[in-house]
Amino acid sequence: MSNLKILEHDNLSSTVYATLCDALIKGQFQPGDRLKIRELAEMLGTSVTPVRDAILRLAHDDAIVFQSPRDIRIPALTQERYLEIRSIRLRLEALAAETAAQLASKRDIEVLEKVLQDNEKAISEGDRLQGTALNQAFHFQLPMIANLPVLNGILRRLWLQMGPLIADSYESGGRSMIDYHYPVVDALKRHDSQAAAAAIMNDITLGGRAIIEHVRAPD
Repeated sequence: MSNLKILEHDNLSSTVYATLCDALIKGQFQPGDRLKIRELAEMLGTSVTPVRDAILRLAHDDAIVFQSPRDIRIPALTQERYLEIRSIRLRLEALAAETAAQLASKRDIEVLEKVLQDNEKAISEGDRLQGTALNQAFHFQLPMIANLPVLNGILRRLWLQMGPLIADSYESGGRSMIDYHYPVVDALKRHDSQAAAAAIMNDITLGGRAIIEHVRAPD
C-alpha cells in the first residue's frame, strides 16, 4: 500500500474508489489484509468520509467484507467462488481476445509486447507487485483493443475479487503466469480469432493452475 498516491481531484469519493480499485486489481492487497479507514485516508491525503464511501462501494462489489464495523478485510475466495469467476472469465476474456484479433493494429501488438518485456524483467527481479500489475495490464489490453468498454467494466468488477488472490499466487506460479501470454500475441499478429480465444483460455486455466492450487491449499 506504500505507493498509493495523494489525491488532488475534486470528486474525492469517486477518486478514492478508483484508486482502491486499481490497488486491488493490481495486487497491492492480499487476502486477509485489514483495511483501516483512517490509515487509508492519511495515506491518500483525504478525510475519512470519501474513504468510507469508497469502502462501502467496494463492499457492494464483493471486493471487501465487514467482519465487524471496525474489522474490514480483503476476503479469501473459496474454491467454489473462484471456479465460478474463472468460468465467467473464460467466456468473457475469450470474447475480448477473439474480437481483439480482428482489430489489433501494429501499435496494439507493440504495446502488448512491451508489457511482456516489462513482465519478464519483473519476474527476473522477483518483483511480485510489478509482475502482478503487468499481468493485469496484459489482460485488460484485450478488451481495450477490441473496443468493448462494457465488457471491460464487467471484467474490472471480477478482477476486484481476483486481484488479491492472483497476487498471492504470483510467485508460486512462476513462468506459468506469463508463458501463456505469448501465444495470445502470436494469434493477434495473425488476426486469428479462434486461436486468440483458445490461447487466453489456456492462460486462464493452465497458466492459472497455481491459483487453483492456492485456493485448494488447507488453511
